[in-house]
Order: sequence, then C-alpha cells, then structure tokens
Amino acid sequence: MIVFRLITLLSLTTVLSVLIPVCSASAQQREVPYWASLRYDEVRMRVGPSQEYPIDWVYKRRGLPVKVVRVRESWRLVEDPEGEQGWIARSQLTPERGFLVIGNGLVDLREAPDAASALQWRAEPGVVGKLLRCRENWCEIDVSGRTGWVVQDRLWGAGEP
Repeated sequence: MIVFRLITLLSLTTVLSVLIPVCSASAQQREVPYWASLRYDEVRMRVGPSQEYPIDWVYKRRGLPVKVVRVRESWRLVEDPEGEQGWIARSQLTPERGFLVIGNGLVDLREAPDAASALQWRAEPGVVGKLLRCRENWCEIDVSGRTGWVVQDRLWGAGEP
C-alpha cells in the first residue's frame, strides 16, 4: 500500500511538473489585442521594448486599463486611453480588467443593468476601478468597494479591445 501511494504521489508530481509550465506559457500567449491594467502605483512606459530605451511616460494610476497591441518577449506594446503607445514590461501589468470613466459629465451607476433601476451613485470622468462583468451594453464595476452598473460606452477598457 505504501509503495502504491508513493508511485501515485510521484505520478501526480510528474504530471503537475509538466502541466504547470504549459499553463503558465499559454497564459503568456494571449492573442492581441487584449485588455490589461497597470499593476503598480507607478509604471514606466518606454519608447522601445527594453530597459535600454528611454522612458516616455510615467503613469501614476494603479488599475488604469491599457490595450495590449503587440507582444515581444517580456515586453508589451500598449495603448493608453489617450491613444499614446509605448512599451511596458509584462511584470508591470495585470490581466485583471479595469475601466476608466470617459465622456462628459457624471455617469449614473445603477443597481441593475437597466436605466430604470435605482441610482446607486455617480462617478465623474477619470474614475478608475475594477470591471466585474458586462452584458447587454451594461457593465458592473467596482470602485473601492462600491459597485453598480453603468452603460458600457462610458467606460474605456470595456468591450472588445
């Protein structure tokens, strides 16, 4: 019985050692374009895909969504909400979906994905948060623990990249 358990444990270890690198590699091979968000409070965007290139922008906005448009080794060519493009190290990005409120004036966040549902709160352009899910042209968002539904066209980072 002990020999069987040892063989089973060794087999499981072998299977996991093969699968984990495959899963990690496939996670890094996403088809572009795709959405990502800035992982840290300060992220540098460079003019080329290495630390040898000069810094073009320094973002100070954790969670800001960016569109990844090209992949080169451990670097990602991204586009920001203003349309600026540059290279950011993969380690500075997170695959978690974020959003940026865009447009003019306050946007209503509703209790449900329906314009007639109760108003939860309002957000102004420039607010950044987590994109939870979208359906039927509405997205559920989270800003510092406050959630609600907003019309998708008021969010940069929602929908298809």
